[in-house]
Amino acid sequence: MPTAIAVTSADLVLPPTDQQTPTAALLHAPDEQPLEAALVDMHVMLERYGYVVAVYPASVPVAHERRLHTLRSMLETDRLALLKLDLPPLGIAVLVRQLRQLSLCDFSPGVVASAARLLSHYIYAGALLNSVTKLDRVPVSLKSHAKSWMPGTQFGVLANPKPQLVKVTSSGTTPSRPGHGAGHRSRTASASTSPSASTSPSSSTDLALPDPSARAGLAGPEFATRLLVAKGTLASDWVTGTLAPAWQVSGVHETALPADSPRWWGTAKMIEFAAYLPDISVLYQLVASVRREKCHWCGVELIGDRCGFCSAPLTPPENQSRAAGVLNQGSP
Repeated sequence: MPTAIAVTSADLVLPPTDQQTPTAALLHAPDEQPLEAALVDMHVMLERYGYVVAVYPASVPVAHERRLHTLRSMLETDRLALLKLDLPPLGIAVLVRQLRQLSLCDFSPGVVASAARLLSHYIYAGALLNSVTKLDRVPVSLKSHAKSWMPGTQFGVLANPKPQLVKVTSSGTTPSRPGHGAGHRSRTASASTSPSASTSPSSSTDLALPDPSARAGLAGPEFATRLLVAKGTLASDWVTGTLAPAWQVSGVHETALPADSPRWWGTAKMIEFAAYLPDISVLYQLVASVRREKCHWCGVELIGDRCGFCSAPLTPPENQSRAAGVLNQGSP
């Protein structure tokens, strides 16, 4: 039985890429569903699937987040993982679909939950904006704020995995500080800055080749990706005409703009995008390559340095041996 994946908004559930990928359950806000009904729904889900991984954005209303913690507390369960992600809405939707895909694999619920932190490093989430005056998710210089008042000005912004901001003009892009443009770096040099060289899906073997993403100004991924685009009210072909070729994506797909995207980015005049790993076999190898540990608190399997279910940090090996030594000193 696959681990159940749940979300706090229906627009975080992207269409499946195949017929096997399961959907995600919707966890309603307090003003949409009484607590009693929410408790019944969660109980039924836990009884059916055994474990539930609930993914929600850091920007979710406080009352909605409190409802999630109330459900776990009142059900007195350690089989409900609450994953709070500080990603743009479209990036979260992409990650949720990847977790839905992994839920069918031979991974334990703990590995599926803790894989969210790993996979988030391989999602390049950003947007094309007509203004950054209300953008508070990415560092913006005073100069960029001033340029936002100029008619026709647009900005390419990357929020994850590393903040970047560039001014988009008809003749190209100009890096803006703070935030880092792509510059003229080599693919070999940039590979060392990836989240983990040992867990990178692929690495370029070319030496000293100019990074094609320099044409877009935003440093792109060093591995094969697909681009998902969600259009707001901004009219521009920069994302599909400039960014996509510069990042050498294998394909471009469109989807509806998440309802929370304008608030997250500070404007409705925008086009949100996310580059991601589309191949389930690559996702599987990426997760399977990481060493698995056992949570010392709740006992579930995990990868990385923190349990996805109880949030307990992984105890360093030296602390484990020291604790065992202390206990053994009093043993006969």
